[in-house]
Amino acid sequence: MSEASVPSAAPAPVPRRSALPAALTVLTVVSGFVDAVSYLGLGHVFAANMTGNVVIIGFAAAGAPGFSVLGSLTSLGAFLAGAVCAGRLTGVFAGRARETWVRSVFVTEAALLAVATVVAFAWPGGATYALIAVLAWAMGLRNATVRKLAVPDMTTTVLTMTLTGLASESSLAGGTDPRAGRRIVSVVAMLAGAALGALLVLHHGLGWPLLVGTLLVAAAAAGYREPAADGVDLRSA
Repeated sequence: MSEASVPSAAPAPVPRRSALPAALTVLTVVSGFVDAVSYLGLGHVFAANMTGNVVIIGFAAAGAPGFSVLGSLTSLGAFLAGAVCAGRLTGVFAGRARETWVRSVFVTEAALLAVATVVAFAWPGGATYALIAVLAWAMGLRNATVRKLAVPDMTTTVLTMTLTGLASESSLAGGTDPRAGRRIVSVVAMLAGAALGALLVLHHGLGWPLLVGTLLVAAAAAGYREPAADGVDLRSA
């Protein structure tokens, strides 16, 4: 048989990459919005960064002015409740495609942020503890899910270990700069979210940054895709 008569092989399909890192980057931006709202607009309380709340409780216990023990405790309690819900959801979606599980969490977070947005527009200057609770619940749900996903250097809410890795594994430290791009993107995303969120809080109130955050999370949920839909056991993921 001549070469001309041999049918050419079909080109191999290009594998589709997971959209999870991009989605987590968007959520990192939203964390900046959420903490700008909670810290600047809800009495120096963090809704996404629980380390900050623990420190604030210590400051307030020592008598430092301008900090709320009750606000920080509300945030901590709601955050833990959200994390418990995330653990339950992990069990519910065990054995199903990761895409279904993760998108469900994103949609739930968007719904909680939408509730907070409505509250902020309907009762400007009021409902402080309700807003803290709803925002911290959403962040607890997300944090526990992201922890289970275990994507390196993409925690979406804290940057301490990301910055540590960026410096300690850099060429200056004799390292090879692994994942330097991802680490820098995470830092820039958080910084951008906090800066834009602060501008909106200071000049337009709490509703608008929450609305933008809601839309960003909804967009992340809509755009999130996985290359395969095989069932996975999330309890051991």
